[in-house]
Amino acid sequence: MTTFKDLGLSEDLLKIINERGFEEPTPIQTEVIPTILSGNKDIVGQALTGTGKTAAFALPIIDLLDQKKKHPQVLVLTPTRELAVQVAEEFHSLKGQKRLTVIPIYGGQSIERQLQSLARGIDIIVGTPGRILDHIRRKTLRLDRISYLVLDEADEMLNMGFLEEVSAILEKTPDDKRTMLFSATISDEVLDIAKKYMNEYELIKTGKGQLTVSETDQIYFEVKRYDKFEALCRIIDMEEDIYALVFCRTKVDVDTVANHLMERGYDADGLHGDMTQFIREKILAKFKSRRISILVATDVAARGIDIQDLTHVINYSLPQDPEAYIHRIGRTGRAGKTGIAVTFITPTEYRKLQFIERVSKSKIKKATLPNITDVIQSKRAKIQTELKGILASKPEKVYFDMARNLSRDSDPLDVIAGLLKHSFHTDLDISRYNEISEAAVDNKGITRLFVTQGRKDGLTPRKLIKYITEITGVKGDAINDLQILDSFSFLAMPFVDAEKVLATFKGRKKGGGLLITKAKDKRK
Repeated sequence: MTTFKDLGLSEDLLKIINERGFEEPTPIQTEVIPTILSGNKDIVGQALTGTGKTAAFALPIIDLLDQKKKHPQVLVLTPTRELAVQVAEEFHSLKGQKRLTVIPIYGGQSIERQLQSLARGIDIIVGTPGRILDHIRRKTLRLDRISYLVLDEADEMLNMGFLEEVSAILEKTPDDKRTMLFSATISDEVLDIAKKYMNEYELIKTGKGQLTVSETDQIYFEVKRYDKFEALCRIIDMEEDIYALVFCRTKVDVDTVANHLMERGYDADGLHGDMTQFIREKILAKFKSRRISILVATDVAARGIDIQDLTHVINYSLPQDPEAYIHRIGRTGRAGKTGIAVTFITPTEYRKLQFIERVSKSKIKKATLPNITDVIQSKRAKIQTELKGILASKPEKVYFDMARNLSRDSDPLDVIAGLLKHSFHTDLDISRYNEISEAAVDNKGITRLFVTQGRKDGLTPRKLIKYITEITGVKGDAINDLQILDSFSFLAMPFVDAEKVLATFKGRKKGGGLLITKAKDKRK
């Protein structure tokens, strides 16, 4: 098994990786990290979202950067502002104590704040093409001394019509920089960029063909990160006889979730790579014999475990790799039995889930979490079923004697109610459950739009925003990455708002003034 230490990373970064609880590098990390650290070639990497590709380029770049330079050293281009924020946060979390500054730059964010940050000096810039190009033209950002340029999700950038902006940005970068391009698919258009703007490059592919899933029912719940544990408890409490494997991404998460479950009284335990073989075997034996009904584990720790009759696989964290997702959920529904695969996603993870759906050609259905009333009613029903089973087997005489004594002085219903309260008060206590706030997931993504007028037509950002809001009713703050060029313009907005705009302009003929259409991906 390859470890992060085998890849050539510094001790400082290995310490950070260990603190974050990552156990084993993903395939793209295994290939890309040593290639960046030990070579000088540019890189074209084929990897899906969710395969750990951000860390694949962020870790070695952080290791190689000079802390003393006072100019931008790294530029990462992303197709959306959501991804820009994610990548910037990943760089920040991995840099540790190294004195490196990171900033995301995207449309819709205060440009004054961006100007202040750029003026102070930034080492790593992560941004969308439109806003980066805007700063270049304002002369508030110079890229002539960067050492590394990363094009993240290049195919998505082309699909959203960013080819012209990306090309204009690349023209402003030095020839001796090192360029890395990552894409889920390596199309002819993506290779055209590599051939035109990159030096000698190495092509790295980590995909292993089409993935397939079993007949397992697959559902997902949209939850905020801090509500995941509450959501997990509700899923467990709604089930009659749950026997579940709960997957977390890191060892730290496994310990946290497993300990919290045990504190709440669940028959649970955790399993990860830091445990000795003896302890691992002991925990597995308990799970196989059903002395515990919930096992929380990392992918590495669960590898090779053959557990039959699982009712649920719960993805507490999305896996790094779509193949790992398929491997996880394949543990349910074996031998012709039905199983349920549950996945929790946060507002920023929907795009990863879409990739998993496409790769596996499966449908992961959105579901609604049960509310507190539903959970309590379910627990009451389970208690009554359990008690009826107990009553079916006649108790010994001593218990009848106790029952008669209690019934002489109290109403039998009061006796039963008191015993139920004493036995199940904690289980039926509503205060044990917290409300879960709705997670606003943008499940349609961002749409890139093309405008048929530009600067030579007298168009300005203010005029275009005013025009769109007045005739479509879309709010101005929905318009992002606005780029006014000489003969035409680009903008981006959420899918729902874009559909309103496109519907307004649908059917209008050319020559009749300003038109807005969906941006195409092959405009040269």
